[in-house]
Amino acid sequence: MPEKQKTIVALIPARSGSKRVPDKNIRLLAGHPLIAYSIAAALQSKVFDKVLVSTDSERYADIARHYGADVPFMRPPTIAGDSSPDIEWVDYTLHRLRDSGQGFDCFSILRPTSPFRLPETIRRAWQEFLGQEGVDSLRAVEKCQQHPGKMWVVRGQRMMPLLPMGPASQPWHSSQYPSLPEVYVQNASLEIARTDVVFEGKTIAGHVLMPFMTQEFEGFDVNSDYDWNLAEHLVKTGQAKLPSIPQSPYKI
Repeated sequence: MPEKQKTIVALIPARSGSKRVPDKNIRLLAGHPLIAYSIAAALQSKVFDKVLVSTDSERYADIARHYGADVPFMRPPTIAGDSSPDIEWVDYTLHRLRDSGQGFDCFSILRPTSPFRLPETIRRAWQEFLGQEGVDSLRAVEKCQQHPGKMWVVRGQRMMPLLPMGPASQPWHSSQYPSLPEVYVQNASLEIARTDVVFEGKTIAGHVLMPFMTQEFEGFDVNSDYDWNLAEHLVKTGQAKLPSIPQSPYKI
């Protein structure tokens, strides 16, 4: 018999308490709220059995539904603070779904701050995840621009290399970037994991992680006014592509 196809739910977190950029998840980019692009990419990828937005705001929920996402329940304020770890709202959401008879083999976190993540990005990640055996999760990464081998820990008027590696005659902090080991940094584009890492291990990643290499602007993260200005420039000049949105703009 053919192997049962794995089910997967998209989880799009959109709490309302952003401090660096107030209401960033619904701030307009090219005429639509930022969250609309993650919803559109998820729906158009045809990967997910459900596309769900987790929010503590009725206003955000209304916007999410306008663009086609499900918001079956609200996130409690106690797990919607700026220091609330992801495992809290993910665990809460997956348990609520399972208790209502909607269990899934896997979940994916798609953060609204990555508007240039396209449907094909999600499809590529899902196929790579399915193609590996024995992994708990997949996480989007890109080659770091600032190498940790050149980073320092400062204590008063003294400092020490964060990574005191390399030969004494040629430590990493005094080496050219091309000569250093390749190091990758995670970005906010996407994560995929088996739901049992949450139910059994109380973690969103598990212990065996695989990389997903984002390309071009797929991993671009909008988190500051500088990022906003750059994102608008990338769209205006055609350097980066946004997912297409069939709905008329929500009137903020």
